[in-house]
Amino acid sequence: MNITMKINTNTSRAKIVFLETKSIGDDINLSEFDQLGEVIKYEHTDSSEMSERIKDADVVIVNKLPVNEQTIGTAKKTKLICVTATGTNNLDKAYLEKRKIAWRNVAGYSTESVAQHTFAMLFYLLEHLPYYDDYVKSEKYMNDNCFTHFDKKFQELGKMTWGIIGLGAIGKRVANLAKAFGCHVIYYSTTGKNDQPDYERVDFDTLLSQSDIISVHAPLTEQTENLMDLTAFEKMKKTAIFLNLGRGPIVVEKDLAEALNKGEIAAAGLDVLSIEPMSKENPLRFLKDSDKLLITPHIAWAGTQSRERLLEMIQNQINEFLR
Repeated sequence: MNITMKINTNTSRAKIVFLETKSIGDDINLSEFDQLGEVIKYEHTDSSEMSERIKDADVVIVNKLPVNEQTIGTAKKTKLICVTATGTNNLDKAYLEKRKIAWRNVAGYSTESVAQHTFAMLFYLLEHLPYYDDYVKSEKYMNDNCFTHFDKKFQELGKMTWGIIGLGAIGKRVANLAKAFGCHVIYYSTTGKNDQPDYERVDFDTLLSQSDIISVHAPLTEQTENLMDLTAFEKMKKTAIFLNLGRGPIVVEKDLAEALNKGEIAAAGLDVLSIEPMSKENPLRFLKDSDKLLITPHIAWAGTQSRERLLEMIQNQINEFLR
């Protein structure tokens, strides 16, 4: 990892506790944190274990664990909570303010990784890659009477309209890449406040009806929760591909399953689900056709360089705070 920060060596040794190192990956080197203080690492922590593990911690590093009076109430030395993610829904900010405990999150570290994964998912579905891979590996292509097999048709991206829900940093990067492929890019602002002069802003119904591809890169808010329901899918083209790389609850999963089974849309790719890891009750688990549905396990953000950037940001935040 290329660490560019200057370590403050004049501070007393702080105790830094990582509670969820498994959520970062065991291939990422955490030894640089040893320069900041005494570092204790746990691969996984249940919320019931938090109080004991952080009771004398100065800095606590979490990902998804809830941070509130119940989980950190006995941690009297804690001065800083670092979240190894952009979302901070797991923090009780009112309680942290009352305790005068600072918090930091990270943003912008995963833009390239998520944009790349968006296109990986698209091409997998658009060009029917699981079908063609199986066609060859099942040996149907062996001694075929034609060198090309045409059963599954696909179109060129340059002829398509790409609709984006959530034109923040990631959405804009996807828009730029889509434009480079020749797509006409339109977007819907869920807040009604996002004006991007480089791209055409449309209302929600227009985005649904005109887009050949729709990708979601929005946060979970009151405006986006359950935004993509059966009514929305029914307004889309039957040839459309839907991609969700925002947050799971933006999609009503039973409605998506119904839309795919009824042929309301052609295919869907999801990197996020309403409950993660995937629940046995998730209706999408029964849809096994990889030509219609691709689900990846919340991995879009996690390119190696992306995770290295994330940890470098956390290190800088801790160092700056301790100074």
